[in-house]
Amino acid sequence: MTVTVPGPRLLTAQDAATYSEWFASLAEPTRVRLLHAVATAGRSMTVGELTELLGISQSTCSHHVRKLADVGFLLLHKEGTATRVAVNPNCCTGLPHAADVVMGVLETRPCCPLDVPADVTVRPLEPGDWSAVRRIYGEGIATGDATFETEVPSRKTLDAKWLPDHRWVAEVDGEVAGWAAATPVSARDCYAGVAETSVYVGAGSRGRGVGKALLNKQVTAADEGGLWTLQTSIFPENRVSLALHHAAGFRTLGVRERIAQHHGVWRDTVFLERRTAE
Repeated sequence: MTVTVPGPRLLTAQDAATYSEWFASLAEPTRVRLLHAVATAGRSMTVGELTELLGISQSTCSHHVRKLADVGFLLLHKEGTATRVAVNPNCCTGLPHAADVVMGVLETRPCCPLDVPADVTVRPLEPGDWSAVRRIYGEGIATGDATFETEVPSRKTLDAKWLPDHRWVAEVDGEVAGWAAATPVSARDCYAGVAETSVYVGAGSRGRGVGKALLNKQVTAADEGGLWTLQTSIFPENRVSLALHHAAGFRTLGVRERIAQHHGVWRDTVFLERRTAE
């Protein structure tokens, strides 16, 4: 069977022209400082206030204000003889969105790796698997880069929080070699399709594609089972896990700095998300 991987989707000429105009309007340091001053003020400002704040002439300030207003970054209105300047709230999301589009951050990622090893079998977790699942959980804790947990949760705790239809184990030669599970992020109905995911591979089974096989099953089952968003947090030091998740269609949304302490040390996490294609 031949698998055809679609090529990159290019920006339309119209979008490229629009974004180019936006970015070009910021190709001047004073203009960037001016936009930042208005955006962080929390209120509209007069041209006179901006002139004094930035230490520039009124004519220079008016020129840059007009340039920023022409592309829609700023909104202007008269109040008596003064011109008041406010940031366009749509640009607070529109400009970062444009940068994400240009850099490919918002491009649809592939569903999952195509080279899943044939000797790894993934199936639903069964009652007899819990001992192996908790052992593998403990092996992940021992690495120091898998979780903030310092002790393996009880079977009762895990069974209560994991979605029944989204808990999997991987077998190699008839032995459980890893597991994956999804946990609801909220009890609210509007978030019913959003889940936090976990993937663990046993110490003796790493490097042979077990994680890849588990993620393949996890994301395809999520798509088929009505989960529209999967999210996870991974320590930056866990490069293997980050690469696996990127290959499975997850994208990095950001780094949560000093999010929690681990053995008395503040740790960062990389926050990733995967959306269904539809």
